[in-house]
Amino acid sequence: MKHLKKIEHLGIAVKDLESSEKLFTALTGESPYKREAVESEGVMTSFFKSGPNKIELLQATDESSPIAKFIEKRGEGIHHIAFSVDNIEEEMQRLKDLGFRLLNDKPKRGADQMLICFLHPKDTNGVLIELCQQINLENE
Repeated sequence: MKHLKKIEHLGIAVKDLESSEKLFTALTGESPYKREAVESEGVMTSFFKSGPNKIELLQATDESSPIAKFIEKRGEGIHHIAFSVDNIEEEMQRLKDLGFRLLNDKPKRGADQMLICFLHPKDTNGVLIELCQQINLENE
């Protein structure tokens, strides 16, 4: 059984979403397909597709948000790698059993119709890893 199926998207922390959207529109030749606020995380997101791949731009909407703190500490750049999983709760338990620390105890709703959970970067060579499970809207 494949646990982490594929890279779902790369998350990039940006200071200015509008100018970053122009940059990534020029780079990819595509406009963003979605802009979405995630109030629980204090961010505004913008998603691009490049072939089968997705890029999520993240701008802080609150100075105490994780993205604001990330940019203050490290500057703009790659914030996280998100992996698609079939069953986020099972995957969270599997990784917890292996000794990985989770940044949230239960999956929470993220952008782009996903349930999400983050792994502590101290356990993953300094890289913030996000688990993503597509929400089945028919069952909500």
